[in-house]
Amino acid sequence: LAQAILAQGGHLACHLSPFAHLLPPHAGDMAIKGLKKKGASKVKKQQLKFTIDCQQPADDNIIEPKDLEKFLNSRIKVEGKTGNLGERVVVTRDKSKIHVSAEAPFSKRYLKYLSKKYLKMQQLRDFLRVV
Repeated sequence: LAQAILAQGGHLACHLSPFAHLLPPHAGDMAIKGLKKKGASKVKKQQLKFTIDCQQPADDNIIEPKDLEKFLNSRIKVEGKTGNLGERVVVTRDKSKIHVSAEAPFSKRYLKYLSKKYLKMQQLRDFLRVV
């Protein structure tokens, strides 16, 4: 049908849709949802910083901050894999404080979960509280 109309020299748009007058005038200019432009802007990922303060338990010789740091380095998952920290997650220790800096998709709750897991492994979960 469309080829027959074009062969007669007619306009395809006016014959194809009898409701064309109901569409907004910019309907042909609508962008396709999910289509990205070729010149994508470079956006820097947000850096998140967390601090785990082990001052009181370390002073009482209950836990060793270096062991907790080692535990976090070995257990933190990035993209579903352990030992895949790379440049996205950095775990450092300053005396009895452990600093974790990570790119955006990283939660405080995950660090709290891992800290509780460490305490459970050391059989200290009943005596120490993670706040």
